[in-house]
Amino acid sequence: MGKIILTGDRPTGKLHVGHYVGSLRRRVELQNSGEYDRIFIMIADAQALTDNADNPEKIRQNVIEVALDYLSVGLDPAKSNLFVQSYVSELTEMTFYYMNLVTVARLQRNPTVKNEILMRGFQNTLPVGFFTYPVSQTADITAFKATTVPVGEDQLPMIEQAREIVRKFNQIYGDVLVEPDAMLSDNKACLRLPGIDGKAKMSKSLGNCIYLSDPADEVQKKIMSMFTDPNHLKVSDPGQVEGNPVFTYLDAFCKDEHFERYFPDYANLDEMKAHYTRGGLGDVKIKRFLNSVMQEELEPIRKRRKEYEKDIPEVYNILKKGSDIAREAAAETLAEMKAAMKINYFDDAELIAEQARKFREE
Repeated sequence: MGKIILTGDRPTGKLHVGHYVGSLRRRVELQNSGEYDRIFIMIADAQALTDNADNPEKIRQNVIEVALDYLSVGLDPAKSNLFVQSYVSELTEMTFYYMNLVTVARLQRNPTVKNEILMRGFQNTLPVGFFTYPVSQTADITAFKATTVPVGEDQLPMIEQAREIVRKFNQIYGDVLVEPDAMLSDNKACLRLPGIDGKAKMSKSLGNCIYLSDPADEVQKKIMSMFTDPNHLKVSDPGQVEGNPVFTYLDAFCKDEHFERYFPDYANLDEMKAHYTRGGLGDVKIKRFLNSVMQEELEPIRKRRKEYEKDIPEVYNILKKGSDIAREAAAETLAEMKAAMKINYFDDAELIAEQARKFREE
């Protein structure tokens, strides 16, 4: 069996640079590496509805936004299957079967679920669909027999729960499903990019994001307003690099060659950090450098997006084709599962013949 990737995003808004350094940039690298036989990238609209059931228009409008972001960063429909989760109804059926293999107590212990429930303020209002997200995610992964799931560190408990469900299914019904492995970014700065306000997480709801589709002037405005070291009041003051969002962004985006182009006073980021730490380097200069670096990275993305925006029907066509491919793959896995579970009554000629003989003999 080949190497297969499954990954995706909830369409609750446009994607931001946190998504880019945390997953999108890596997806493009993996796509172009030639190491993987199949790549499935899902727009998880069904999962997004679990906590947005009263606002379906929000999800409906953002499916195309996420698709445009995918295409603009360089995801290629000829190499990666971009698909819409709700179109692949087989995923819902798989989720139903997997629910019999996991307990409520186990879901309640899942650290990611617990954190998400707390963050959203769910108590007695917790939707069942949201609570069972790890089961649904297992269906998403196993439907395509994914061997690799690129995730952030906070999603590791979800992958472990998927692995548990796979092991339980295979133990009961036979070796049908593939146990997936998580893939983390090798750049620690990319595991969690903070918001421009210094908060731990870049979040659409907090309004502290730089979006991939932001125009150049908006990106510059956001960078120049970024939180830095609150104790670095004067240029001569020693500065703190750790926990300083500007340096975290530089860790994620900056390369040595950027200094030659935009800030030749330094050979690399370590030299700049050392100067800032001992004092004598102002925040404005660093922010201007960061702006130059990020504009260089984001400008090709903005240009590609503008081209795709000229033909929105074709973008939907790309999603439709990718969804057809995804549904075909999921249907094959589901058929194998149902055969193993002995609920493939109408496809089992041997069963029908056996029952016919049985009742003839009676």
